[in-house]
Amino acid sequence: MNVFGKLQKARVQLHNTPLNKSGKNNFAKFNYFELADFMPSVTDIFNDVGLCGVVSFTNDTAYLTVHNTEKENDFVTFTSPLVIASMDRIQAIQSLGATHTYYRRYLYLMALDLVENDVVDAVEPPIKPQETKQIGRAHV
Repeated sequence: MNVFGKLQKARVQLHNTPLNKSGKNNFAKFNYFELADFMPSVTDIFNDVGLCGVVSFTNDTAYLTVHNTEKENDFVTFTSPLVIASMDRIQAIQSLGATHTYYRRYLYLMALDLVENDVVDAVEPPIKPQETKQIGRAHV
């Protein structure tokens, strides 16, 4: 079986595995998958179906390459443009670690079609500024 058949088989197995979202976004009020929520199952499933995922980075791109362990040069790569996580009061290496963790999570979510909340649609639109009344002036 080629990498695409194996990846689809892994997706089905993972979707049939009960997973809990342990991450909590208190600001937007939703839960999300953390790596620890799904990676142990992914590792077992990939091992069973003959896949191996390898994450790598360049200065501007994050990659997840899923290899077929039974056929050399049979792989599929998932990519994302790379931005560095920006957080106040942390060391540069901690920011880099956070960036790696986020991208690992997002790349695996993409590759395995794991569903997350759509944060953009879930957030309420910004409140429009109140109109101010001006007396004695015309607006042009």
